[in-house]
Amino acid sequence: MTQRRSLLKALAATPAALLAGPWTPARAQGDYPARPVRIVVPFAAGSTPDVFARIVGERAAQGLKQPVVIENRAGAGGNLGTDAVAKAAPDGYTIGVSITGPLVNNTVLYKRMPYDPFKDLAPITFGVHQANVLAVSPSLGVNTLKELMDLLRRNPGKYNYASIGVGSLSHLSVEMLKTLTNSFVVHVPYASSPAAVTSVLQGDTQIVSLAPLAVMPQVQAGRLKALAVSTAKRVPQLPNIPTFREAGLPMDGSAWIGLVAPAGTPAPIVERLNREFVAAMRDPATHDKLQAQYMDPEPGTPAQFTAFMRAELAKWGPVIKRSGATID
Repeated sequence: MTQRRSLLKALAATPAALLAGPWTPARAQGDYPARPVRIVVPFAAGSTPDVFARIVGERAAQGLKQPVVIENRAGAGGNLGTDAVAKAAPDGYTIGVSITGPLVNNTVLYKRMPYDPFKDLAPITFGVHQANVLAVSPSLGVNTLKELMDLLRRNPGKYNYASIGVGSLSHLSVEMLKTLTNSFVVHVPYASSPAAVTSVLQGDTQIVSLAPLAVMPQVQAGRLKALAVSTAKRVPQLPNIPTFREAGLPMDGSAWIGLVAPAGTPAPIVERLNREFVAAMRDPATHDKLQAQYMDPEPGTPAQFTAFMRAELAKWGPVIKRSGATID
């Protein structure tokens, strides 16, 4: 009896954590998240991926019951920050927001990538589609996409178009237009949307394809003409601007954004992240905030996001190769 009483006293004095057994991944998943979740954005503060991350992260934090912290790590066309996610511990505490370049197009543009987006990242959910608005200088004297296409065919090499960089939708959408119309326009890349728009206003370029936030103020002021939007359906806030297809050009494209985690992140954690971020984007208030930024939420499963990325590679890879564009 004395030995039994001694054993019971010892057990009573033993911390519950030790009695529960050693730490295991399964236990960690059950406790997830036990601290703030970090979202790495591979572009600067104020960029559209940053705006998306902050809007959705604020709402997802409510479901996760932990703060969601945004970290901007810009550089190398988005590769720097996306690589930081790929090399992070696969525990669900570092995830990333990324876009078509770092997740798809850069695999064709760069001879060497520091990560393989299809092997080193685990998709969480697709985020939003964003249209680009194809706009032109009024000096061209065109009012429709068909008129622009006819003008370009008649004047190969005479006109320039501005983009925000090689591999961006602002670059590839016009390259696709060139291919489909058998025309030639000179590509002039700029470091930012404001710089690209300014180049058209100053007459250095005549055509630009950019996000509505960058273009529409100048359209509304009469300094640019909007001819079409790049997405498969019209932008709800811009109901009078036709899509490329409606305007006679059989193509569409989106400057999309999605959420990813490091490869090897346990499935239950990916499922939890998917659940919370999908719920965030479907929340009416958050949905309205995103649409106010011309973002169209379309969350789904990790498998759907993976399939979409592969379809984007099949779609834009040949366009990049035909353009001859490379970065390194």
